[in-house]
Amino acid sequence: MKKYEAIMRDIKRRIEARTLGQGAKLPSIRALAQAFQCSNSTVIQALQELEKEHVIYSIPRSGHYVVNKAQPQMAEYAEGYDFAASAPNVRQFPYVHFQHCINQAINLYQEELFVYGTPNGLPSLIRAVRAQLESYQVFANEGNIAITSGVQQALALLNAMPLPNGKTKIVVEQPGYHLFLAHLKLHNTPALGVERTARGVNLVRLEALFKRGDIRYFYTMPRFHNPLGTSLSNADKQRIVELADRYDVYIIEDDYLADFEQDAGQMPMYYYDTNQRVIYLKSYSKIMFPGLRVGAAVLPDALVGAFQQHKLTTDIDSSMISQAALELYITSGMFQRHRDEVRESYISKSRRLYASLSKHAEPFLKPGTFAHPASVCMKAHIVLPNRIDMGALLRRLRQRHVYVGDMKEHYLESCYPEKIMKLNVSKVAEERIEEGVALIADELSRA
Repeated sequence: MKKYEAIMRDIKRRIEARTLGQGAKLPSIRALAQAFQCSNSTVIQALQELEKEHVIYSIPRSGHYVVNKAQPQMAEYAEGYDFAASAPNVRQFPYVHFQHCINQAINLYQEELFVYGTPNGLPSLIRAVRAQLESYQVFANEGNIAITSGVQQALALLNAMPLPNGKTKIVVEQPGYHLFLAHLKLHNTPALGVERTARGVNLVRLEALFKRGDIRYFYTMPRFHNPLGTSLSNADKQRIVELADRYDVYIIEDDYLADFEQDAGQMPMYYYDTNQRVIYLKSYSKIMFPGLRVGAAVLPDALVGAFQQHKLTTDIDSSMISQAALELYITSGMFQRHRDEVRESYISKSRRLYASLSKHAEPFLKPGTFAHPASVCMKAHIVLPNRIDMGALLRRLRQRHVYVGDMKEHYLESCYPEKIMKLNVSKVAEERIEEGVALIADELSRA
């Protein structure tokens, strides 16, 4: 047995014996080299192999730690089937690892974290986010990236500030993101709707709206749309950017599920933007946990100054502790490992959902409306025949402990809600998805 293998075996034995508990810090490289009477490079080789096996992980300038092994997956909501909840599965939150990053951030930055920072964000996090965005085909200068207290804050700031085109109205997809629609209503923002279906955005209607000459921006979720779960084609994304440029309209691209993309060929709208029309928003709430409240906005040059001013008067800066911890979480490689694990889990669930819908529910849906997209993530929707009484259907499903969300909140008051059922698998155990879909199909067959 080689020396580095002996070191690996000893560390694994100590973990199994619980003398090194979950989250525990390993002795330093020098201490291990002395204990095993070997060179530092031999110890480093052993630690690198253990990292590859996901036995330990490292934090720069801190050391190596034992990975927190996930608890066996339990059936979420064992009493029913909750297809309504959209929050991430709490069992997949990286509590222990992120806690280490918080502790290390305090040790590294000390008093810097407890005074006012800068409106744009922690410079080291901006650098880490910039490198990360490049993997999504979003290439930006650090000066154009702003760290926000989540995407919700970015949306609120963008909606409040004037844009260089001097226009007043906005266009939103219908159905669309319910919390942003609620924000628009609360602030009396004049908004117009454009139809979004599994086939994409109604481009004829969108161009007609842009031609009016009074559209400030178009808010869109091109990837894994909320609530539909489908994505726009690259051709449609490119066409929308061209229309925005032609008619002097900005685009707010909410790419909140970019981390769950399986198709490397799927580009963000930002990729096609050559004239600084697209404002790109990146969220960390779905891939990590909502309470983190850290997001990123990539801004055109013309908007940077106004955005900084509005953010400064809102909260001065986003949580410096959260920013510093996230920077360490990204640069240590822990974010990528966590992302890969969570993505596989949700993709597997989503595939089960679509397969179950195809098997059990498709015969009872509005003809020609059901499609299995190439990339799937968490969400799906089914379009029901006009004869269906949605209220009665939802009540009957609740009686059978099947919970699905109401679509009314996803529409402007001026738009007529289609008979769509939205489904989310975040809180449903994978082995119970088909059972729940079969119950939905049974109720549809009776309607």
